[in-house]
Amino acid sequence: MPYVGAIYRPPSEARSFILQVTVGCSHNKCAFCSVYKDKRFQIKSLEEIAGDLAEAKSFAGHVRRVFLADGDALIIPQKKLVRILEMVNESFPNLERIGIYGNAKAILRKSVEDLKILRDLKLGIVYIGLESGNDEILRKVNKGDTTANMIDAASRIHAAGITLSVTVILGLGGREMSKVHAIDTGKVLSKMDPEFAAALSLMLVPPAPLCKAYEEGRFHLPGPFEMLEELALIIANMDVTHCFFSSNHASNYLPVQVWLPEGKEEILALIREVIQRHDESILRPEAYRGL
Repeated sequence: MPYVGAIYRPPSEARSFILQVTVGCSHNKCAFCSVYKDKRFQIKSLEEIAGDLAEAKSFAGHVRRVFLADGDALIIPQKKLVRILEMVNESFPNLERIGIYGNAKAILRKSVEDLKILRDLKLGIVYIGLESGNDEILRKVNKGDTTANMIDAASRIHAAGITLSVTVILGLGGREMSKVHAIDTGKVLSKMDPEFAAALSLMLVPPAPLCKAYEEGRFHLPGPFEMLEELALIIANMDVTHCFFSSNHASNYLPVQVWLPEGKEEILALIREVIQRHDESILRPEAYRGL
């Protein structure tokens, strides 16, 4: 399969066929991000995509799930994206679900009716990176979006009947804004009310611009237990309908999985106990952490 550059996908898409329909990220300016820096954004041609699908069909016609890479494939204009989804459906008769990354700007470019058309073509889940519920932090890390847009985008996804998965990043506010980052993130997640939410821990990997700020002492990275305090604050401030919350990504110090609101108090008690014990042997070793 002629993928361009490194390919990234959500952990929950581990068993999906990865179809690269865009190269890189249309924004690609986030200060915390080290991926896609070696790629210039482009949308692949229908001919390229058809060739990839023909190859995949020849050896993996049993595919049930497909993930459309790269960074924010939902940015593809509606007419072309519809055709791509039609081609995916035609290629895999056992197809159950298509997943895709989508930033708020990409989502808000499409009407609810547009999204419903994609849903009917088996677009079943959209992954959106909130990162932080604090607008000042989003501005500092050059996210290029606001929490108001994130909330509006989430509402549009819900209205279209598509599952929403939201990602946030522990430590993104630095030590100076750690508490407000966590509290505001929990509050915005409540307003977005996703079916799935995941917390990653900030890892400073070149060429992410935030690395330079860290090296020059302009950004102070919270330690492991400070990040766990953020995790507890986020969960404590979440008021959601029914959400599977996880922090079991390879970057996290303490793997956590919980249904909210049912398991809220129990998981908070566990996290607080780990913080109180302050025993690093309980945590994932630095050598085992990764993106």
